[in-house]
Amino acid sequence: MTQREIRIGGASGFWGDSGVATAQLVRRAEIDYLMYDYLAELTMAILAKMRAKDSTLGYATDFVTVAMRHSLKEIAEKGVRVVSNAGGMNPAACGAALEALADELGVSVKVAVVEGDDITGDLDALMDAGRLRGESGRPSQRYASANAYLGAGPVKAALDRGADIVITGRCADSALALGALMHEFDWAPDDFDRLAAGSLAGHILECGAQATGGLHTDWERVERWEDIGYPIATCREDGSFRVSKPEGAGGLIDPAAIAEQMLYEIGDPAAYRLPDVICDFTAVRIAEDGPDHVRVDGARGYAPGPEYKVSATFMEGYRAIATLTIIGADAAAKAERTAAAIVKRVQGMLRAFNMGDFTHVDVEAIGAEAIYGPHSRARGAREVVLKLAVRHPDKRALEVFAREIAPAGTSFAPGTTGITAGRPKPQPVVRLESLYVAKDALSPVVRLGGETVSAPAPTTDGPGDRPDPVKAVAPSAAPDGPVARVPLIRLAWARSGDKGDSANIGVIARRPDYLPQIKRALTPEAVAAYFAHLVKGPVERFDVPGVHAVNFLMHQALDGGGMTSLRNDPLGKGLAQMLLDFELDVPAALIADNDP
Repeated sequence: MTQREIRIGGASGFWGDSGVATAQLVRRAEIDYLMYDYLAELTMAILAKMRAKDSTLGYATDFVTVAMRHSLKEIAEKGVRVVSNAGGMNPAACGAALEALADELGVSVKVAVVEGDDITGDLDALMDAGRLRGESGRPSQRYASANAYLGAGPVKAALDRGADIVITGRCADSALALGALMHEFDWAPDDFDRLAAGSLAGHILECGAQATGGLHTDWERVERWEDIGYPIATCREDGSFRVSKPEGAGGLIDPAAIAEQMLYEIGDPAAYRLPDVICDFTAVRIAEDGPDHVRVDGARGYAPGPEYKVSATFMEGYRAIATLTIIGADAAAKAERTAAAIVKRVQGMLRAFNMGDFTHVDVEAIGAEAIYGPHSRARGAREVVLKLAVRHPDKRALEVFAREIAPAGTSFAPGTTGITAGRPKPQPVVRLESLYVAKDALSPVVRLGGETVSAPAPTTDGPGDRPDPVKAVAPSAAPDGPVARVPLIRLAWARSGDKGDSANIGVIARRPDYLPQIKRALTPEAVAAYFAHLVKGPVERFDVPGVHAVNFLMHQALDGGGMTSLRNDPLGKGLAQMLLDFELDVPAALIADNDP
């Protein structure tokens, strides 16, 4: 008997994603749901500041002013339901703005708002009651925002009550899709394998076009970026699903691209912790299933435990970033000497003002492959952009710094130019910290049509024992016979992402028989040594046999990560590209018939 299918379109991967996604999915595909993910980890701090200045803001305004304004009529006419975390720090205001828009457009829709994730005002009480903890004990910071990652239960409850559009605050990104699937298929809260499968579908969708060729290693194969298709997950009751894109749209539907996205921004693939389930993706299978379709199955799950993760942010001083263009022979050396002169000059001024030294300084000669450190091949570049970034607890110190950038145009290196953006402006530094709160200490609610109902908390235990581990592929022995030295990109695809100050790199073998060779050469120690100029903490490696992959988790890898980091790549987007240059020796016969 054919299983019923539910089609979910992933229309947003972050606040600022393209405005073309909604119309593309609504007009060029047959879908049942639209899913919008807007909330990167530090977006909440930005939204908190917005709400503090204006009580009617604090949500992802693009959801209302762009996505819904341009397409709400068609969405309603076609009966497409919408799930979104656009509520951010102010779901009620987002819901009110959407209802006002619907009235203006003459569209009748039922809008549900999920609240209960914001615990900023309850932190002291929760700590005193022993219901909130930090990763290393009792938190000591004064937080600007603190929001629990709610699960799929509130989304399901809202849909169960007839909501056409569900707006949440902070919830697990993938819970948006999982809530819709729990509603449609009536999955039980302790059916952990299916919850893991639904979470994987949401995880594939949550970054928009990254599932349809965006950021793919083999970018040359991805057609028509300007019309890249946004992903659609066609989900079945058994938990399996197919990924596709609107017919005729650009992009690429390929198992490798989906595998890259599966490993994006996760640590241990056998223990991907979500509010509703701990997911085990090690046995997931990803395979072509007809033109422009990829089938995904094999996710497993087990009980998630008694706590929600909490994303908390706090202010930690200020930062300023200055840029100069420097042209001519030895441009990188001139840039570095320029930066050193500016820093030394300002340090002397700060001492005279009794203001203390910078807490952090970061210098990058962009164009000379500064981020590659000892692996740079461009030290002879004749044009670089000097990026000089500093942090200091006192905003006034950065105002002193800002005044000393322009003098470099007449004082230091020949060929100094490009001082077009004016003085760099001091910006507050927002640091992210993870906390954990007891699930039964929170009381999420759904507000719909003047009614307020409690939303069920996720099951914390049950029959979902941790699955037996999938047999890992053993590393190969050292090559015996003729060898070829090749860069990793000849053998693998890779994608990197961030989680706070940690970064991950998923490495997927292009052929199963390449994986033993990759594991032999690409040890945690080898990766740590390769990135020693960037990564200050340990490196872990995890096996993902189902897709012939390994996943590296690198701690203290991003200079604090997010808005805290002064690097040009604070989110680790380029780390996988750098690792793909890693050279390894493999049997010459192994690659003789393959030249990607």
